[in-house]
Amino acid sequence: MTAITLNGRPHVVGRDTTVVDLVAETVGRPLGPDGAPLDGRRLGVAVAVDAAVVPRSRWGRTPVAEGQSVEIITAVQGG
Repeated sequence: MTAITLNGRPHVVGRDTTVVDLVAETVGRPLGPDGAPLDGRRLGVAVAVDAAVVPRSRWGRTPVAEGQSVEIITAVQGG
């Protein structure tokens, strides 16, 4: 198991977890390795690991390592 910080809170993930795995877990939707939602709907999510934005095209190739800080930001309509 690997301890990280997710959106400011302690979180534990598996050793081989990637950003795409973490986003899928967080939003509760299945995602392909390229980060595209398998249900065909829009995702509206941005991810930063240790304050560096990770492009969606790299989510499946970006591992989450011990001690990293991950921010998953979702877009919200309205206001």
